[in-house]
Amino acid sequence: MYSESATLVTAAAPAGYIDLATQEALRGKRAGVKALWPFIGPAVIASVGYMDPGNFATNIQAGSRYGYRLLWVVLAANLIAMLFQAMSAKLGIVTGRNLAQLCRQHFSSRVVIGMWIASELAAIATDLAEFLGGAIGLSLLFHLSMLASLVLTGVATCAIVSLDKRGFRPLEIVIIALVAVIGLSYLAELVIVPSDWHAVLYHSVMPELPDHDSVLLSVSIVGATIMPHTLYLHSSLTQQRTVACGDAERRKLLGFSNKEVVVALGVAGAINMAMVVMSSNAFHLSAPATADIASAYRTLGPALGAGAAGLFLVSLIASGVSSSAVGTMAGQVIMQGFVGYRIPVWLRRAITMVPAFVAALYFDPVRSMIFSQVVLSFVLPLPLVALVVLSSRRSVMGEFKTTTSTLLAASLFTVLIIALNAVLLIGLL
Repeated sequence: MYSESATLVTAAAPAGYIDLATQEALRGKRAGVKALWPFIGPAVIASVGYMDPGNFATNIQAGSRYGYRLLWVVLAANLIAMLFQAMSAKLGIVTGRNLAQLCRQHFSSRVVIGMWIASELAAIATDLAEFLGGAIGLSLLFHLSMLASLVLTGVATCAIVSLDKRGFRPLEIVIIALVAVIGLSYLAELVIVPSDWHAVLYHSVMPELPDHDSVLLSVSIVGATIMPHTLYLHSSLTQQRTVACGDAERRKLLGFSNKEVVVALGVAGAINMAMVVMSSNAFHLSAPATADIASAYRTLGPALGAGAAGLFLVSLIASGVSSSAVGTMAGQVIMQGFVGYRIPVWLRRAITMVPAFVAALYFDPVRSMIFSQVVLSFVLPLPLVALVVLSSRRSVMGEFKTTTSTLLAASLFTVLIIALNAVLLIGLL
């Protein structure tokens, strides 16, 4: 069951998983935040995929067109995502292998090659939206040409990904800092403009779909929230990060992992909901047709002031740069896991930058971002089904095989997401 692990994509310095704080937490000598802190990182990195520029686009449309009425969709999507990310992390902790590696080990070669090709396309499509989002933010904030903004975004993401040579902590700290920038920016946005918090709470738990267009938008929110690459990546980030001595410590490690997933994705969900609330406050009454990032920025200035517009772009840049870096890491995991081969990070970064440059310089960037979400909707079912199948096998998970109730919930959500993505595709075609 606990098979030999392949080399990790992100370097894990030995001190990272045998330090005193980790040992004390696993042995019950630490409590609360002090116990959880040594294990913070994997879910935070994965959560960046839930706050990428694709989420900005869907949340802006949701708030501007429907006010607070689709907040419940954002909340539901993040709760579903928590389940799948927790399952992905568990797979890596229990088996010592990531999702892509396990697919190669347990599925036929034809299935593996097909999944690899589809997953590589999804990684490129994901990076397209994230890379373009960061570049658009830089271009608007500093009045740069799109070409210069693309180059700067590429340099920034390469610099972040290269931190893995120093171990996992420096990379995680930078990602945590960028997530903090996004969160604090939206907290400030909510302070600038008063919100109807009673209405926010009501629409967060009361399902409502006002019209047919709201159905398609709700589906796109779900599609932009649950990303294929984060499922592959999360299982890799937990590989050998902390080595448990026996099943008792492994159960404690899973408990810390689940707590981190709840905290990290809870923050990501709160930020997404804050995006919808901000968009509703700024655009719902004055500019309900606001549907893209550039229009949102140009409307925010007159509506809420230059400060609010600037914060919006700062959060967008942090989102684009961090999610693009995470997308590059995921691409490495996918290639190494499925085919046992890896290329230098700079080469992968250069290859995945090409579609973004072409889309930005020769096509409409917004339409390109929408197209990338269509590609993702095709690929998303693959890791979901693989995760459910592998988690259900005792030959893979041993006594840590996922419970029947969890598998049933995951299976139902997988079928639901496949159906919702089919609805999205039909609506976009």
